[in-house]
Amino acid sequence: MFKAMHRQVVILASAQALFQIVSVIVMTVGGLAGAQLADSPRWSTLPIATMFLGTASITFPGAMWMARVGRRAGFLCGTFFGLLGGLIAAFGIHERSLGLLATGTFFVGAYQAFAQFYRFAAGEVADEAFKARAISLVLAGGIVAALVGPMLARLGGSLLSPEYMGSFLILSVVSLVASGVLLGLRIPAASDQAAAQGPARPWHEIVIQPAYLVALFGAATGYGIMILAMTATPIAMVHHHHELSSAATVIQLHTLGMFLPSFFTGSLIARFGAIRVMLAGAAIFLAHILTTLGGTGFNSFAVSLVLLGVGWNFMYIGGTTLVTTTYRPSEKAKAQAVNDMTIFFVGLACSLGAGGLLDTLGWQRMNFALVPWILVAVVALVWLHRRRSTA
Repeated sequence: MFKAMHRQVVILASAQALFQIVSVIVMTVGGLAGAQLADSPRWSTLPIATMFLGTASITFPGAMWMARVGRRAGFLCGTFFGLLGGLIAAFGIHERSLGLLATGTFFVGAYQAFAQFYRFAAGEVADEAFKARAISLVLAGGIVAALVGPMLARLGGSLLSPEYMGSFLILSVVSLVASGVLLGLRIPAASDQAAAQGPARPWHEIVIQPAYLVALFGAATGYGIMILAMTATPIAMVHHHHELSSAATVIQLHTLGMFLPSFFTGSLIARFGAIRVMLAGAAIFLAHILTTLGGTGFNSFAVSLVLLGVGWNFMYIGGTTLVTTTYRPSEKAKAQAVNDMTIFFVGLACSLGAGGLLDTLGWQRMNFALVPWILVAVVALVWLHRRRSTA
């Protein structure tokens, strides 16, 4: 029987796929479009940076606003920002204005701020037995983006003149389609359950819980390491005399590695628990690092980046599932916002530091330097597992 909660998860997974297409389009052509408009090469990635800035700026107030008006209204507001951002960015390219292009991608970042909560919404519409699978299935929507996003970005690149204007118009159309999908979303109010569990605690009381801190640290570790290595990969591959097309293939394989496991990650969490799955993710990260030490050929890059994607999947979905056990329904807005803001800033710092670390250490030593970070996450997860076992 196709239950109502399954229907809602399908809607959220579809919305996730459409949002990820939007994100991939910006990541594929944002820097290229910026390079054509910037006076200096150092400003070429400004459109991508302002997308991250938009996410950072809107995540917390967006979460608080959704706590009052509901998920559906917030998610529809996000798709409107995506539609508006694509139009502004396309106009910026037409007018050869880097500032307008960056303004447009800032609004796309605002769309991302709301879309980050799709996975939490999946946990809210699902019962306890289906929660982990629901979260992982929503993130599996990224598989569509891995296949379709780069194709649409390339299609739009030469569709209209000036170059890349069409890519951002396609982005707007995708955002509009996402609005139509989300019109069918129905998330039950949690007010009765929240009242039964008492008033919401201050955010700092939620955050200092050991399970919350370990879940957050594990998810931030997975996200940060993935962003660091993924950002550095194209630069490293070109440095080691690979073609740009080869680097694009590796990134596509990496993206599939990120999202394909989502079809079974939830089942693994349901069977073995979030902590064990996160530990498996840490082990896969270590395998990624060992693979990078094997050389700088295409196969080494491809295998290591697939492992990087799978490790991220286990750490991120496991951390998301674990953190949902640490707060009451009345506390979800604060707890989720702090979680995602922290993860985002870790990812932002890693993306900004990737170029300098790669230039200073080189591809292999940069990855090997991540071992202590991973080991700290393993120690934290093992400590929490033992603490819970003896409680």
